[in-house]
Amino acid sequence: MVGGVSIAFAKLADWAQNTFLTASHNFWALPLLLTPAGFVLSAWAARELFPGAQGSGIPQAIAARQMPRGMALQRLLSLKICFGKIGLTVLGLLTGASVGREGPTVQVGAALMLQVSRIESLANESGLILAGSAAGIAAAFNAPLAGVVFAIEEMSRSFEVRTNGLVLTTVIISGLVSLGVTGNYTYFGITHAAVVHPRDWLLTVACGGLGGLAGGAFSRLMLEGSRFASRWIAAHDSRRRFIFPLLCGLVVAGIGVATHGATFGTGYAQARAAVEGHAPGWDFWLAKFAATLVTAISGLPGGIFAPSLAVGAGLGAWIAGASGASLGAVLGMAGYFAGVVQSPMTAFVIIMEMTGNHANVIPLMLASMLGLGASKLIAREPLYHALSHNFLRPSADTADRPSATAQTP
Repeated sequence: MVGGVSIAFAKLADWAQNTFLTASHNFWALPLLLTPAGFVLSAWAARELFPGAQGSGIPQAIAARQMPRGMALQRLLSLKICFGKIGLTVLGLLTGASVGREGPTVQVGAALMLQVSRIESLANESGLILAGSAAGIAAAFNAPLAGVVFAIEEMSRSFEVRTNGLVLTTVIISGLVSLGVTGNYTYFGITHAAVVHPRDWLLTVACGGLGGLAGGAFSRLMLEGSRFASRWIAAHDSRRRFIFPLLCGLVVAGIGVATHGATFGTGYAQARAAVEGHAPGWDFWLAKFAATLVTAISGLPGGIFAPSLAVGAGLGAWIAGASGASLGAVLGMAGYFAGVVQSPMTAFVIIMEMTGNHANVIPLMLASMLGLGASKLIAREPLYHALSHNFLRPSADTADRPSATAQTP
């Protein structure tokens, strides 16, 4: 079920993004009207109709594992929130938000698995949430190993012997469904670029270090920005709940128009082009960084996984230059993504699987570890776990606040 819903979600997300890009190409000013309106509508619906659906979805799944039995199903992982998450993420892509579907798929997978716990009266609710989250990542990226590592490193921060069989079984079944429906493919295509010369090791260090600093900056700015937004809205009348996402939408629209649409949506096309050796413009990664950050603090449902990988690919390709764009893109993704989420194992495994680049295992590990170390100089807390605290507050209205919504990857 998780695999099937993940595939349907992916198809809807691709349709929404392509529809928006086609329309904005035909009428360049459309984003200046549609994107702010979409931001306001999505933020309002997430707050009023689907509280708990805001942002990425990964912090919700982390928080749900720490809640008393039954509370997670009611507050964060109900079927209503599950399908609201899908619909509002698709709406965000349909109006030009810089979001991805992978983080939301984690919350959707956890919610679907939790229904099994309710129907069958199973005791291991926490384990089912963990398994559903892993299956969501595995199906979203067609990367089963990454799903397992994500569950161990990011979701639980430990290896849980009593749930490892459940996680593996769920990931295998979800992966088989994805494989049967979509075929065997790599998310970002295939690159054979590898670290061979001494200068390539210098590139590895540069991508890991600079990527980690940029990723840490994103994490820190996202946390501080969401806290500022929460205070700014709470200190004044309720109109600011509409004004804030409206302003964010205008900024994202302006960046998108200025970059001829390159920063709208997931950034998948630009990242794949960079991996295949066709580097985007030098300013792409900066513009995508800004668009993703503003979208993340606006309160929209949607993830930062894919946009972060796009930023990392653009940064790495820029560091490497045109002649080494493919290698730089892969290493840049590892360094930057590890810097954002501070989960280096997840970073290098997921990028290795998504690019079929098994020759670069050691360089990817090195770039990811350097990214983690550099990130911790700027951001001391892992992003998703810091954001999960918002959903553990006792008051029921915490999910309405932008600080609880800014977990968008």
